[in-house]
Amino acid sequence: MKHNKIGLWTTTSIVVGNMIASGLFMLPATLAAYGGISLVGWIVSGCGAICLALVFAWLSKMMPDATGGPYAYTRTTMGDFAGFLVAWGYWISVWCTNAAIAVAFVSYLTAFIPALATNSLLSVGVGLGAIWFLTWINTKGIREAGFVQLLTTILKIAPLILITVGGLIVLNLNNFTPFNTSGLSDWSAITSTTTLTLFAFLGLECATIPSGSVANAEQTIPRATVMGTLITTALYFASTVAIMGIIPPTELISSTAPFADGAAAIMGEGARYVVAAGAVISTFGALNGWIIVQGQLPYAAARNNLFPKMFAKENKKGAPAFGIVISSVLVSLLMSMNFSKSLADTYKFIILLSTLTVLVPYLFSIIAFAIMGARQKQLSPSRLVVAALAFLFSMWAVIGSGEEIVFWGFVLLMAGLPIYGFIRVKYFD
Repeated sequence: MKHNKIGLWTTTSIVVGNMIASGLFMLPATLAAYGGISLVGWIVSGCGAICLALVFAWLSKMMPDATGGPYAYTRTTMGDFAGFLVAWGYWISVWCTNAAIAVAFVSYLTAFIPALATNSLLSVGVGLGAIWFLTWINTKGIREAGFVQLLTTILKIAPLILITVGGLIVLNLNNFTPFNTSGLSDWSAITSTTTLTLFAFLGLECATIPSGSVANAEQTIPRATVMGTLITTALYFASTVAIMGIIPPTELISSTAPFADGAAAIMGEGARYVVAAGAVISTFGALNGWIIVQGQLPYAAARNNLFPKMFAKENKKGAPAFGIVISSVLVSLLMSMNFSKSLADTYKFIILLSTLTVLVPYLFSIIAFAIMGARQKQLSPSRLVVAALAFLFSMWAVIGSGEEIVFWGFVLLMAGLPIYGFIRVKYFD
């Protein structure tokens, strides 16, 4: 029914809100070890993200009613097994992403509760509290969750623009030299920073996931996808330049709240709390947006008998409550297990794992676009070039993830095969 659906601004806020979160607020500290060369990584990942956004925008026009985004596109063009692999990989990525966002949420709360930086038990408790509060909100239905998403997206923009403009005014170019401080070759450093920054763009496809709940999906989803990606790309680059220009790299690398520290450096200690509050709201909103997705994707797969049928069950509010809750259990476990590390180490490991597992759905979606484009005679030479660039970019990011992350990502993907086998026996054979 139309009154239960979300429109352009709420859909765009899901895209922007899911991207502008922990990726923006935590990455300056993670990238500080590489120096100014990390800005090249931002440019490359931004260009790659725009290519991916265009592919998803075109796919959403070709298949406007395909609830499940990358999963639905892949299953339609390449069959059940490919669809299952994409759904499984994307689902892993979503709960890894939520674990990373929960870590970032706790990290920025240290500006108000310093004990969170040293007390692992307290950190885990606060992170779990945020996860399960938003899990409860999402079981109330997509309109309620969409309202929270729109509100938090609006609230986060003002402090981000403030610190970015202020930082660019007082920029210290000496903070960008030497240009490469990583000890790696320039090519290796760019590859690594591109993979790290790609995490900040995860979510560009989120408007395609709940397409069945989007009003006028054929027009709304492509516009929201492209608008959201362009807005975040511009803000990412400008804000990272500002933060790196404010805080010396030796200090930035150990910062648990880079934007708050940058605000304090140019506007005094009081500004630290304003920006930290914006970051808390931002990560909280992104966590909400991804919890929307973590229920919708397995719901779509279960309706096609490619996930256990429990994931297709809806509560009286029309929300896929079982999938939301099970996903939040996995998010909670991953976040809790990794809090034995420092916040920065925990964040880096989880974002790389999340990035790798979402690259599998991206790669399949690009091929799905080529197949569907050829079938519908919409595969122009320019679109083919964009799709090829998106594919090469995604493959490059897989390589940049590193051996350990590729190993764990492969293990997690293969862990889904017994589930697929069980489903095939139960539903098809």
